[in-house]
Formats: sequence, structure tokens, C-alpha cells
Amino acid sequence: MLSYLWGLMIIIGIIVGVFNGNIADVGNAAISSSKEAVTLCISMLGIMAMWTGMMQVAKKCGLVASFTKALRPIIRFLFPDIPKGHPVNEYIASNMIANILGLGWAATPMGLMAMKELKGLNANSDIASCDMCTLLIVNISSLQLIPVNIIAYRSQYGSVNPSEILMAGIIATSISTLSGVIFSVTARKLVSRKKR
Repeated sequence: MLSYLWGLMIIIGIIVGVFNGNIADVGNAAISSSKEAVTLCISMLGIMAMWTGMMQVAKKCGLVASFTKALRPIIRFLFPDIPKGHPVNEYIASNMIANILGLGWAATPMGLMAMKELKGLNANSDIASCDMCTLLIVNISSLQLIPVNIIAYRSQYGSVNPSEILMAGIIATSISTLSGVIFSVTARKLVSRKKR
């Protein structure tokens, strides 16, 4: 569906360029944008490799295990149906840690592994459990202390102070995460009432 939407937008852009007599500008913009996209991908690749490597170092030296232990009360509150020693707890904690550090690339594989484990706990049902929905909400709202992606983009495009958005990012993601948690807890209570 999304590919059709992008295709339609490209066709509309070309048609508008032809009718306005700006088809040369459309071609030049396509070429310069392609070059810019490749440059951005290369710079993001370096940042991604560094931070993903840092996550692996943190895992090997036991920091992730320590953070998992520290996050246990939060995980128990958000995911009360998960058994205490289940491996999904570590995947969820790693996902949350990576998101807090702004490492969406490192968070995604952990989130997928957590979702797979949660589906197993849900008897492989095609209907998402409350825990699966909560993980999705927490992952999407994504509390971030260091928004690495945005800082990298700002640096790439010549910002004088790429990290000046730190406080705004913390405030915005704190509000989105708090809203997501409130929604998730409320929805879980409503579902448990319906089951009674």
C-alpha cells in the first residue's frame, strides 16, 4: 500500500512539473536528493555502527543485565502477565534501554525478539495480548534521553549546535511515554473487567 502511495506522489509531482514548465527542476531535484540520501545513509551508518557496538559492549560487560535488574519493577508494572524469570524480560529491558539511548536500530531487533516471545506466551494467537500491545505502545512512544538520530541529522545538515534539542526531546518523549503508559494501564484494566 505504501509503495502505491509513494508512486502516486512521484507521478503527481512529475505531472505538476510538466504543467508548470518546471520539469527540469523536478529532474534536478531528483538527482540532488538521491545524492543527499546516499550521503546521509553513509553518515548514519557510522553512527549506527558505533552505538550498536556500544550496546554489544554494554551487554558483554554486564551493564544490560544490571539495567534489566533495575528495570524489573517497571517491567513488572507494565507487563504483569509475564512470568518472572522468562527471557522476554531481558529483551524488553534491552529494547527500553536502546530506546532511552535513542538507538532505534539497536532497539528494533530486541523488540522483535520480545514480540516473538510474547506471542509464544499468548499461545501463538493471531490476536495481540495486552502485553504485546503495551510493548508496542512503549516502543513507539520511546522515552529518549539522547536522540541520536535527530542529533545526527542536525549535524549532517550543518547545525551549529546539533545537541541543543536534548531538553526538548526529553520533554516530548517523556510526555509521549507517560501518555502511552496511562493508556496501556487503563486499557488493560478495561479488558480485565470485560473478562470477568
